[in-house]
Order: sequence, then structure tokens, then C-alpha cells
Amino acid sequence: MGGAPEPHTGWTFITNHARVLAVIAEDQNARVRDIAAHCRLTERAVQKIISDLEHSGYLSHTREGRGNIYQIEPGTILRHPAEAGLTVASLLGLLAQVDIRHAAAPHAGRESMRGD
Repeated sequence: MGGAPEPHTGWTFITNHARVLAVIAEDQNARVRDIAAHCRLTERAVQKIISDLEHSGYLSHTREGRGNIYQIEPGTILRHPAEAGLTVASLLGLLAQVDIRHAAAPHAGRESMRGD
């Protein structure tokens, strides 16, 4: 098991639960170790998050050999009242759009956000 990831100070817009779910959406066969590295979390934290997501009905898994295959429940409604009616699919769609734009042009959109 690798060392602990670099700590992050301050707040962020995206929760660790959303980050883990987004990584799983990209690769349903992702190993906990790889999810942890991508999200800059410990493996134990990722295991806890996956457990939370499974117990709340957002995610399930089946064992295949030594690994897991995850299944996201895209129609599940997000938990917070401010997101009433929004589904996991809509969250993942938003995260994927942001990720695609970032990969295509890492600095694109900054000017429009500032109003330049």
C-alpha cells in the first residue's frame, strides 16, 4: 500500500464522495488503490466512501476474480434538499462535461468566467 496522499488544506467545491463516484463512472473495474490515488485519498477513506455509496443505494458491486465491478444507479436522487430532483446521472454528466473541457483546453473558459 502506498503512502498517504498529500494533504489538502482549505475547502473544495466537489465532495470526496462525488470524486470517487466520478472515477468509478469512468472505470467500473477501478481498484480501490487506483481510485485513492486519483482522488488523493487513502485507500481506507475510499473504502468507507464506497460503503457509504452502497448503503445509500447509489452504487453496488459484484466480485469478479480478485476485483470488483461497480454498478452506478444513475436514477438515484441526490441527497441534499438543495439538489431535489437531480439524479446521480445529472451530477456525473456535469462532472464529465467539465472534465472533457479541461482535457481539451486546460485554460479555456477562465477568461469568460472573469468577464474578460
